[in-house]
Amino acid sequence: MKKIAILGASYLQMPLVQKAKENGHEVHCFAWDDGKAVCKEYADYFYDISVLEKDLILEKCKEIGIDGILTIATDICIPTIAYVAYELNLPGNSIECSLLTTNKSLMRKCFEEHHIRSPRSITISEINANDFKTFNYPLIIKPSDRSGSLGVIKATSFDEAKDAIENAINYSFSKTCVVEEYIKGKEVSVETISFGGEHRIITITDKVITTEPYFVELAHHQPTSFPEHIQNKILDITYAILNATKVENGAAHVELMITENGDVYPIEIGSRMGGDFIGSDLVQLSTGFDYVQAVLDIALGQFMFPLEITQKKYSGVYFLSENTKQLLPYFTENQLEDYIVKMEITNPSLQNAHSSNDRSGYLIYQSDKKIDLL
Repeated sequence: MKKIAILGASYLQMPLVQKAKENGHEVHCFAWDDGKAVCKEYADYFYDISVLEKDLILEKCKEIGIDGILTIATDICIPTIAYVAYELNLPGNSIECSLLTTNKSLMRKCFEEHHIRSPRSITISEINANDFKTFNYPLIIKPSDRSGSLGVIKATSFDEAKDAIENAINYSFSKTCVVEEYIKGKEVSVETISFGGEHRIITITDKVITTEPYFVELAHHQPTSFPEHIQNKILDITYAILNATKVENGAAHVELMITENGDVYPIEIGSRMGGDFIGSDLVQLSTGFDYVQAVLDIALGQFMFPLEITQKKYSGVYFLSENTKQLLPYFTENQLEDYIVKMEITNPSLQNAHSSNDRSGYLIYQSDKKIDLL
């Protein structure tokens, strides 16, 4: 029996906890017991310790004698996991990689150093009008170190930028934000797996985003509908980003913007699988590749790349909010469509989506064709 440390205990980690239990592993879960730690009931052991307390977690993991440490779908745990894995000589990514893939300021600098074309940007901790003189509006302002669309706003003037910067800095753990020129286009994410420095791209996900000024994801679809020549550009830049940010082990989620002209720009990379059910559900539904099993095996140093990915289905997720209230009949009528895999209303009150936290439910599908409900 292997001993697995899982950081985070929200619903996001539940597929990982369940997979580890199915494998017969002993599960040790670390998170604040904040009322949302649903994995507490399923893990063999639960520790009410913040995922940011890396030394406390390291000491506990030494005492337990863990065989692997990981998380899925959340950035905040990544630096702690890299630190513990390094100290205990377990499979993982380097501490440098953990910072390059969670801090957007370091990430932008890394892209620039490796000649990966990305939007012009600066990192700031306070507002100074001179910083913006050479920038073209509109601008995107985002906290340096948060995910889930928190604090991400588009600004079309200096006055709008001032308010957005103040907001983003408030959300940021490091009290800094990234200001970058806006790239108009369609967004995709690339779901990848790496082991021992070797990379494999599993699939590309098309994203449906709210209208400006907030950028909240309302739906995801796999596989992408972009033509092959654009997909080839996406693959090339993804491999460049994985190597530049020193990803070696585990899942990665690379977000890119595709312009009308077919140019591909990086938005960001996370050295973990994508949230929003992308990693935990959609990848396996569309490709047959058990992504959660893969990251578990990598953390234990026992992964083998599949020879090929053969299943070619369509899968996707729709999120319920005030922006997508036309989806409500699918949730409330008794007649279930045969393509629906699962759905849930998590909040009966529909909100306008200003961040991922404002969404009120989800519907996941699998089909032989893309299901267009919006």
